[in-house]
Amino acid sequence: MAGPLAEFDLLDPGATAVAIAAAQPDAVIHLAAQTAVPDSYRDPEATFTVNVFGTLRLLTALAAQGFRGRFLYVGSADVYGLVPESRLPIDEHELPRPRNPYAVSKLAAEALCWQWHVSNGIEVILARPFNHIGPGQSDRFVVSDFARQIIAIKHGQQSPCIRVGDLDTTRDFTDVRDVVGAYLALLERGVAGEIYNVCSGVERTIRSILEELLSLAGVKVAIERDSTRMRQSEQRRVRGDPGKLYAATGWLPHVSITESLKDVLAYWEERIGHG
Repeated sequence: MAGPLAEFDLLDPGATAVAIAAAQPDAVIHLAAQTAVPDSYRDPEATFTVNVFGTLRLLTALAAQGFRGRFLYVGSADVYGLVPESRLPIDEHELPRPRNPYAVSKLAAEALCWQWHVSNGIEVILARPFNHIGPGQSDRFVVSDFARQIIAIKHGQQSPCIRVGDLDTTRDFTDVRDVVGAYLALLERGVAGEIYNVCSGVERTIRSILEELLSLAGVKVAIERDSTRMRQSEQRRVRGDPGKLYAATGWLPHVSITESLKDVLAYWEERIGHG
């Protein structure tokens, strides 16, 4: 199997074609995207350009090289949009109703990949991951942001106050290391043309995540509600159904929520406490 691709700009057709020709991949996991929902509201055009046209550039370059391997497109469970609580957990039969520019762009790119599967013969598998957590995640995302603030408070670099959005929403979190395992399992054993949720199947409040982070760090803080952290078109409760993924691959998550949160805190400790 060919090695990883060299760094290149997916929006540059020439650079993409050169990179694919040099690597000659026999399998691809496509994760490159603009992933922040708030950024998609600020600049929807850039989000569409990266997520849809970047995907098209990649598919075009692969086709030009006669690629006949397996292609895993990593979409997002955000495409489901507002799902009534009576229909939780969310399975792959739920009709997508995207409610922000990011989710629309991911659904459009997913449809593009499906079209290339049926028209060009590329074996495309479609993944819809729910929320990730784990060390190394950007602090644009809630768990990493909380952990960064907590460690900054611990080291006297921030006043003992955490700025939050709505703590009573729920999300289905999976450690990024388990998510990668799911992608590899799908690449090997997923059925081409099918959609698979990647999730834990466990619903947790954002409040419970913050409380466990504070307990693990041994830090006490005041909680301050910040209206700028409230998302538009917010889904109050989220819980996914990973049954189809398990049936196809046997995948199950192994990293506990506590281990994930400890590792996220350790990541920020390394950068803030020893910085």
